[in-house]
Amino acid sequence: MADAFAPYDGQGLVPARVVRVDRGRCDAVTAEDTVRADTAPVATGDPTRTICTGDWAVLRPGSASGLAEVRALLPRRTAFLRSTATNRSEGQVLAANVDHALIAVSLAAELDLARVERFTALAWTSGAQPLVVLTKADLVEDPATLAQLTADAEQSAPGVTVLSVSAATGDGLDVLAAVVAGGTCVLLGQSGAGKSTLANALLGEEVQDVRATRDSDGKGRHTTTTRDLLPLPEARGGGVLIDTPGLRGVGLWDAHEGVGRAFAEIEALAEECRFHDCRHDSEPDCAVLAAVEDGTLPHRRLESYRKLLRENTRLAARTDARLRAEEKQRFKQMSALGRHMAERKRGVQRKP
Repeated sequence: MADAFAPYDGQGLVPARVVRVDRGRCDAVTAEDTVRADTAPVATGDPTRTICTGDWAVLRPGSASGLAEVRALLPRRTAFLRSTATNRSEGQVLAANVDHALIAVSLAAELDLARVERFTALAWTSGAQPLVVLTKADLVEDPATLAQLTADAEQSAPGVTVLSVSAATGDGLDVLAAVVAGGTCVLLGQSGAGKSTLANALLGEEVQDVRATRDSDGKGRHTTTTRDLLPLPEARGGGVLIDTPGLRGVGLWDAHEGVGRAFAEIEALAEECRFHDCRHDSEPDCAVLAAVEDGTLPHRRLESYRKLLRENTRLAARTDARLRAEEKQRFKQMSALGRHMAERKRGVQRKP
């Protein structure tokens, strides 16, 4: 961060970490204090470049009569992005400069392995290290059942640590705290996954509001409505936690590489296929299909892999089409402006 801020040093500006963003303003922590700052100077029409929690910012301190201002954003090391739920095929940044992405999955309901795979793909794409946290482990009384659920999650997230924890009993919390100590972690998951309870357990105090899940469907109510950067206790190694609202939808965004890492075993098998562009459908000598047939690769994994690749390809095509349409519209506007200026010039020249 110091190197990135160097060009701004000596200009009356200070580095700051954004801890909360709200309606054109943000709270940011400097070496001296937490300040309120105007984000208008860095406002952009690109949702992927919008200031967000976790960003490092260049701040112009405010006077007694005015707010501080965010004058620039420093380059992000990592950024957690998802596609927006709009027809414009845009990305949305949820958190920046994250070291670990904690994917909270509740054991109070049937384990949703497809959702584990989706979140893992997004986490790998962000540049952060994913970590699957199976919450509410105290509700699974049989140790053998808990071990099997953990193994299922591990198979759905190759190369990713899977931890079962219970905020109620404290089981697993020390291990989780040790893993994320000293860095920045973002807590992700659906409403009802126990994120707020887990956040409070890691923070050592009741910071986030907690509500019970609905008995009718086991889903939670949104208790976290903003993305807040919260300091973790120094006694557990320090660091910061970004808690996020429950995510109903987590569409992929430019996630081809992340999908590949989330399904690393399929990518490795694909290297052994007869054809380098094998689609793992009906081609001869397909190592992936052979693994499905002999039971070493679950068919569910292959179907999930195909689904996420199709989704990512479809979104990329829609995004390209939108960009082409916007570029075409800009060209039309510039052409119209050029004709207008030319006509005005000719009209001036004809005057006596």
